[in-house]
Amino acid sequence: MDLKVISFQVADGIDLKQFKAAFTASMYYADADELFYHIRELQYLYVFKYGIVCFLGYNETEMTAFLQLIKPYCKNVFAQRLSDEFDIETGASEINYGFNKITIPSNDIEVFRLIMLNVSQSVALDHYSHQTNLLLEETNYHTQVLEKKGRIDLGSASLRKYIGRTLNLKNKIAGNLYIFDSPDETWEDENLSKLDIGLKKTFDLQSRFRTIQEGLRIVKENLELFKDMLQNRNSVTLEWVIIILILVEVINLMAEKIFR
Repeated sequence: MDLKVISFQVADGIDLKQFKAAFTASMYYADADELFYHIRELQYLYVFKYGIVCFLGYNETEMTAFLQLIKPYCKNVFAQRLSDEFDIETGASEINYGFNKITIPSNDIEVFRLIMLNVSQSVALDHYSHQTNLLLEETNYHTQVLEKKGRIDLGSASLRKYIGRTLNLKNKIAGNLYIFDSPDETWEDENLSKLDIGLKKTFDLQSRFRTIQEGLRIVKENLELFKDMLQNRNSVTLEWVIIILILVEVINLMAEKIFR
């Protein structure tokens, strides 16, 4: 049997507590960070606090209807959703990984959940990678200006906003770092552990996460440089202000003596 997993990054976050109280489908697993529902036979729903909704066995109409349903519980809904698809073929003699596809022996709910989790992690990494690339592009622009003009065209307010965007992204990744860990069930079941390792390799999760970390490290180093240059510029400006004030005071004293 062929099944399809589709995961969407719909917002910055989802209020799971309120959604859980309002949505009364059959709950299979729940904690503060994720909700996993068994809707009916071979149809499952996974909702994550970091703004991702994952479907298995849903058609287009059902997914569209649900995304409208969950919208009031979302924070900062995205105009354009990131998504990823993954095919599952059941009834195979053993697990095999293909391009954007996996074959599994049976319809095991824990296997389905693990597959949906990894697809959702992949979408989350796409989102964080896009945000990191935007920061890198902005960083590259300012370093090019520095190379051409020997100075940066950043005021204090602009630099603070820039730093804020970087810190905000780093905090989001740190807050959702658990999503890149293996679920507890994989520690208790060797087959699930092997499946989790295989899926992480298929989606290249560890390498993509390291790339994001490296990008943020580069941005952070540049921010430190920009901040030091701005502080130095402000110090020089302050020194000139003090010199001018002293000069004005000296001129006033001399003028008083002359006109006496």
